[in-house]
Amino acid sequence: MDILEKIVIDKRKEVDLRKSLIPVSQLESSVLFSRETVSLANALKNSTTGIIAEHKRRSPSKSVINHTLNVQDVATGYENAGVCGMSVLTDGKYFGGALDDLLLARASVKMPLLRKEFIIDPYQILEAKAYGADVILLIAAILTREEIKSFSEFAKGLGLDVLLEVHNEQELQKSIMPSLDMLGVNNRNLKTFEVSLETSKKLSTLIPNDFVKVSESGISSIEAIKKLQPFGFKGFLIGENFMKTNNPGESAASFISSLK
Repeated sequence: MDILEKIVIDKRKEVDLRKSLIPVSQLESSVLFSRETVSLANALKNSTTGIIAEHKRRSPSKSVINHTLNVQDVATGYENAGVCGMSVLTDGKYFGGALDDLLLARASVKMPLLRKEFIIDPYQILEAKAYGADVILLIAAILTREEIKSFSEFAKGLGLDVLLEVHNEQELQKSIMPSLDMLGVNNRNLKTFEVSLETSKKLSTLIPNDFVKVSESGISSIEAIKKLQPFGFKGFLIGENFMKTNNPGESAASFISSLK
């Protein structure tokens, strides 16, 4: 069993528990539920740098990345640095995140926020909206074509942008549909954890231009971005690079200024 399968099994239990504790009506009556969302896809289209910076405390492949920072400082630092948006990991067991991280980030900044989560149930999309997200992530590897369609259409109905993540051509082929805004290529092989930018290059030609192309994982240098831009990538998700420093906002700012 690979890490993704393990995560999904745990996630189903977690979501069932959450559903039993917090009814949908409570999510829908939250203050943030009626908030006007900000489009990450538009921010990326209009940017020359396209950085989506992440708040991530740990990961299954790297264990602890940074447990000392508070999410408001990270969010404010990123926004001041001029990133296009921020990805907030809300998975607790494997990544040390929480939905409250999303709430705290939302209270601190105006930029688009992505709920980075293993979404397997429409309930989590309602949670994303109720906790202040502008964008959700759908992972092709854990969803059927029908789920991708119904989840993405449901999200669009709530005014959320949808970023769909693929790892290979097979996942991409089953996933292309009009209810997606962005297609993300994850350069990390989830079975081996090896990272290769070739994955993004190879899949870029198969992604129709109607979608904003995003490259994820293993992007830790200006050179990597310069290599990927000619392949049509407008977004670059940077997970560990900024978070492993003492001041993610500052390191994002210097990264972006060298990229310009």
